[in-house]
Amino acid sequence: MAKRAWAILWILALLSGLLACGGAQPALVDDSLPVLRLESDVIQAEGTIPQLYTCDGSDVSPPLSWSEPPTGTQSLALIFDDVDAPVGTWVHWVLFNIPAQARSLPEVVPAEPAVAGLGEHGSNSWGNLGYGGPCPPKGGPHRYTFRLYALDTTLDLEAGASRADLDRAMEGHILGAGQLVGRYGR
Repeated sequence: MAKRAWAILWILALLSGLLACGGAQPALVDDSLPVLRLESDVIQAEGTIPQLYTCDGSDVSPPLSWSEPPTGTQSLALIFDDVDAPVGTWVHWVLFNIPAQARSLPEVVPAEPAVAGLGEHGSNSWGNLGYGGPCPPKGGPHRYTFRLYALDTTLDLEAGASRADLDRAMEGHILGAGQLVGRYGR
């Protein structure tokens, strides 16, 4: 029994180490951080992402809304990625310096460096600004995660910043976070 327990602990440690090395998202070290409720009228939690919002449709960003961020929030940042991509996490959308008073993003956010009243775009894994919808290879559905972060600062990043740049800039500034997971397969 002791050998089995050690084997399970070793596997869990290995998996957590692999996940940490991926740099897929900044760690929310403090579990007591407030949780933002992130929702969409068109994507149910763990539900299928409608084709309209994918490369098989119009490839436009879906509408999103969220709850009141924690006191002290100066800006918000959004990351949308595919954690099941065969090449590792594939970043589909990076939007930062979203105004703290914003409670939603409309459908079809323009792919401009700075979008008035909505924030600044970083680069996705295709090297483009703006939203790039789910476009998995044929096979089972992939998990796509929208993550919204409430930050105690406005980030000193230029439009086109990478996901890694955003992760570094957010370190130590996260006041709360929320996520919405959808699925899409072909």
